[in-house]
Amino acid sequence: MCRNIKTLFNFDPPASADEVRAASLQFVRKLTGFHKPSQANQGAFDKAAEDIAVIARRLLESLVTTAPPRDRGAEAIKAQMRTAKRFGTGANVRPRFDG
Repeated sequence: MCRNIKTLFNFDPPASADEVRAASLQFVRKLTGFHKPSQANQGAFDKAAEDIAVIARRLLESLVTTAPPRDRGAEAIKAQMRTAKRFGTGANVRPRFDG
């Protein structure tokens, strides 16, 4: 799985349309190998990203769980700690929360 595609299910608040769209775009980029497609392929690229965003949103809305929703801030801190451990940045990592 592409590292830039983040888990979007079971968060409070739920994933925004922008988050779903960004994950869909990353998925299409991964499939095609294009970061930015040529003009000839731009329409197909954009249509695929939009179609996947619609399907992804439908999937997220239809899933059920008995687990309590995860906290975005806590998950962000955990991710930063994993990054610090992986890359050896030690205690210099400050928790960051974007929203």
